[in-house]
Amino acid sequence: MDLSQRVRAILSFVQAADSGSFAAAARVLGISSAAVSKNVASLELALGVRLMNRTTRTLNLTDEGAAFLKQARIALDALDTAVDAVAAQRVETSGHVRISTSAAFGRDQLMPALPGLLTRYPALSVEVDFDDRVIDLVHDGYDLAIRGGHIADSALIARPICRLNMVLVASPEYLERKGTPHTPQQLDQHTLITRRFLGGKVSPWCFRAADGSITTQDPDHAMLTLSAPEALVQAACFGMGIAQVGVHHAWKHLSSGALKVLLLGQHDPGSYEMVLQYPHRALIAPRVRATIDYLLAAFANDEALHVPLEALAAHAG
Repeated sequence: MDLSQRVRAILSFVQAADSGSFAAAARVLGISSAAVSKNVASLELALGVRLMNRTTRTLNLTDEGAAFLKQARIALDALDTAVDAVAAQRVETSGHVRISTSAAFGRDQLMPALPGLLTRYPALSVEVDFDDRVIDLVHDGYDLAIRGGHIADSALIARPICRLNMVLVASPEYLERKGTPHTPQQLDQHTLITRRFLGGKVSPWCFRAADGSITTQDPDHAMLTLSAPEALVQAACFGMGIAQVGVHHAWKHLSSGALKVLLLGQHDPGSYEMVLQYPHRALIAPRVRATIDYLLAAFANDEALHVPLEALAAHAG
C-alpha cells in the first residue's frame, strides 16, 4: 500500500469509527460506501489484524482497532497542526529570508530599508550577504538577490529597481587646481580614477557625439584604479581626480557641493540597471513575497535612485 492509499484508508477507518457505519462515513468523505469498506479492508490487510467487527447494522472496534484509532487521531492532529502552522505563517509573515546584494547598494540602500521591514514584520528574520561576485541564486540558497549592470536573460524573475546612470565627477578643489575639461579629448590632460571589476575588466567611459554616435574611451592612463564604486566617489571627494560613478552613489555629494558633474550631455550615462531577482513567480513563500514588495516600495521612494538626468545640470562644473 503506497502512502496516498494508506492516508485514504486511515481517513476511512477513523470516519467510520466516528460515524458508526460505512454509509455515514461515505457521506462525510464524499465517496461510496463500498469504497469506505474497501479502504478499511485494505488497511486491515496491510496491518495484518482486524480493526473492526462489522454486521449489517453495527461496527465494533476490536482491541487492536481501538489502539490504532488512538494513534491515528494523533497522526491526523499532527497533520492539522502542520497545515495550521503554514496558514499562520501566511498571516504573520514569519520565517527567515536570505538576501545577496552588492556591498555598496547593500550599505546605502538596503540597510536603511531593513528597520522598516522588520518593524512591519517582527516575526521575520533577515540574513544579508554583501558580495559583489556573481552568485548562483538557487544553488547558493538565497531567496532573492539585488544586482546591477547589464542584466542577462535567465530563468530568474527580475523586478526593476532603477536605471543606473553613470556620471563623471570631480571635486571643486580638483577643478580649481587642474581646470575643467570641456571635451572628452581634454581628459588626456587630467588625473583619472577608474574602476576595475572583480573579473579584471576596466569600466570604459563612453561619449555621445552630436550625430548620436557613441565612442568608447578606455582610461588606460588612470592614476588610481579601484574595485569598489563607493571608493571612487570617496577618492573624487578627496580631490584625487575625475571619476566615473553611478549617480546614486554621488548624489548626496553633488547635493552638498562636494562634487561637480563634468561633460554633461557629452558623457553617455550607459544602459545599466538595478534589479531584484528571485527564482519563482508562482507559489512564492509569504515571507519572501512580503520582503520583495516592501523593498521595491522602499527603493521606489529613495530619491538617490531616481535622479533625472536633467536635474544634474544644476550641479555641473
